[in-house]
Amino acid sequence: MRLITLDDIIETYTKFRQRGLPFIMSKLHLNSIKRTKSAFNELNISSANWWIIPKVQQRWNQLITGNPETAYEDFVMKKYLSDDKDLKMLSLGSGICSHELKFAEYDNFKEILCIDINEVLFDQAKKIASEKQLNAIDFKIQDIYSYEFPENYFDIVFFHASLHHFKDIENLVGQQIKRTLKSDGKLIINEFVGSDRLQFSKHQIKASNEALQLIPKTYRKRFKLNIYKNKFYGSGIIRMILADPSECVDSSQIMPAIHQHYKTIYEASYGGNLLPNVLKDIAHHFVELNDEKEHILNELFEYEDAYIKKHPSDFVFGIYLNN
Repeated sequence: MRLITLDDIIETYTKFRQRGLPFIMSKLHLNSIKRTKSAFNELNISSANWWIIPKVQQRWNQLITGNPETAYEDFVMKKYLSDDKDLKMLSLGSGICSHELKFAEYDNFKEILCIDINEVLFDQAKKIASEKQLNAIDFKIQDIYSYEFPENYFDIVFFHASLHHFKDIENLVGQQIKRTLKSDGKLIINEFVGSDRLQFSKHQIKASNEALQLIPKTYRKRFKLNIYKNKFYGSGIIRMILADPSECVDSSQIMPAIHQHYKTIYEASYGGNLLPNVLKDIAHHFVELNDEKEHILNELFEYEDAYIKKHPSDFVFGIYLNN
């Protein structure tokens, strides 16, 4: 376990440049829920993480759905839910609800209930739902730890990049979600399932640094900073807890709990063991590609593919049957 690293110092300075002193000061609040909310309470945050790269997004689609142009929502609806009607979905930690809104465009749904603690993001989601006249979707501001799960009610419980923010995964997944799902209900996840608090192993940090060296220096200049990314040090536990007390609090238990309590219908690993570490703060160089940058990304993809052949994937998409 690392208490503090050089990456913590760089990350703090980067956040100061991106979001200002009030954001940094918000991380000193004694209330952990308010610290968590502050991490997500702005729209259109300017950053350079792996998810902003179109070619990375196409890689996810390819590894999850088999087609770089097919998003997983369309894949799920056409392959697994096309004949189902009047579906009721519960989404926990929905954020801005971009994926839930896409599901709501299908008339298979009678109800999509989104629950989150962040009213700023929900206000934007409500606006989009109203403009598109998506009447099946609803929004509820609530801490899920106080939410009373209705028994045997939902056809689907859905998590997109939110399940790793919840503690006591065994109880949540193995008890509460099982009870609220119908007997043939489905749990659908698209999640980080790696190390708690991002406390990566030495071999994962070593492999990330080896992959980083595949990128020429000119493309390693950090976003909004006049310094270069020469090494990945990982996150210290102190910053993880201060920045967002919910971040990856029990993430390593997600897959064991799901596999113990549910039957796997479909599961796809899509890496993320190295690429988020390597591309953080330098991803902006690869949003628009030329031949050289596309070659670099392909090399990085191949390097990560070789790594996850020997190690469990940090990101998993899955559909699971309640049983």
